[in-house]
Amino acid sequence: MAIELLVTDRNLTFLGDPITGWTRLECELNFNAPASGTVGMPARPEYMELLQPGNRLVVIRDGSIWCAGPMEVPQEYAWDLAANAGVGTVTVNFTDDLARIAGYLTYPEPTLAFASQTTTSDVVRKLTATNAETIIRTLVSENCGPTALAARQIEQLVLDTVAGVGTAQTVSTRFEPLLDACRKAAVADGLGFRTRQDGGQIKFGVYAPQDLSSSARFSDGLGNLRSVRFTMSAPTATSELVQGGNDPKDDPANTRVYVEVASAHAADWYRVEKLIEKSGTDDDSEGELTQAGTLALGSDNPQASLSTVTVDTEDLRAGRDYGLGDQVAVVLPTGLQITDVVQTIRLEATPDDGELVTTVVGNNDKTTMTRTVWTIRDLAYRLGQIERR
Repeated sequence: MAIELLVTDRNLTFLGDPITGWTRLECELNFNAPASGTVGMPARPEYMELLQPGNRLVVIRDGSIWCAGPMEVPQEYAWDLAANAGVGTVTVNFTDDLARIAGYLTYPEPTLAFASQTTTSDVVRKLTATNAETIIRTLVSENCGPTALAARQIEQLVLDTVAGVGTAQTVSTRFEPLLDACRKAAVADGLGFRTRQDGGQIKFGVYAPQDLSSSARFSDGLGNLRSVRFTMSAPTATSELVQGGNDPKDDPANTRVYVEVASAHAADWYRVEKLIEKSGTDDDSEGELTQAGTLALGSDNPQASLSTVTVDTEDLRAGRDYGLGDQVAVVLPTGLQITDVVQTIRLEATPDDGELVTTVVGNNDKTTMTRTVWTIRDLAYRLGQIERR
């Protein structure tokens, strides 16, 4: 195991010496969501000087950056006389730079400050007739990246090399959490997006996850699977009934448009209907109503929830041979093979015990995409639709 911890300021300038006295590290990388991590260490004065608001933590594993981003809780200090704790201990909660992007909303008019936004309630930022990658890059660039207002720009954030992925999409957004808008554009093509530190820059990029199910395989026989928990659950909806139409105050006739987006899983399970409100979209000519239904199916489809504890081997290593969003295969001792998306990669390490890598494949209660989170997001989305009317 070779793990190194470094601290930078918000401009990515390295501060002090590497932290060598850490006692336990936990770090989760999440697909299309910010990372989360904690690290504990003795509260030495030289460390406490580095653990300040605005600074970032960089986790390097085997010479490559595993995670880099701001400290959300720079200092959680504890000292106990009875435990003969010396200078005490300090725990740091950190994330990756995607969390900075998650802190922004989509302005309907990104070139204007918030106080200067048009007072018309139904003004939205609409990106159309271009591929999903371009839409996501544009949303980030104009709200917190290189083309954003100076006051909204994230230090050292640039756009990564164009990957050339995604199909033509249309996305409308208005004061929506920026990452939610990005996920909305990414869902149809299953795209991923991420930040990475490269020298003195934070690069935001979009990518197409790979189907590695033939090469990235986990099983007891291969010696890279320690434990597995598997749950198969029924769909919460198989027919997303999307209701669009004009705003009633602008259209006395209250013209409605209806689009049904059906799941292929209905044949295996049963029909379950769910109404999706998309007022303000007067037709499906640009695919916005269909997109809303497709997005909803992502959380309503039957879930093969799979949590695995894996072991890196010379032949298969997290971050090198597979990554977030990639499709991998897990062969259960029963003989059933599950192929699904890598949602989370978790690194746990101590100087004495070494490291353990855990992957979460598919939807699972241990990921940020829990059913509760989806419910909250759905509620927020519906409230946003109401606010737009």
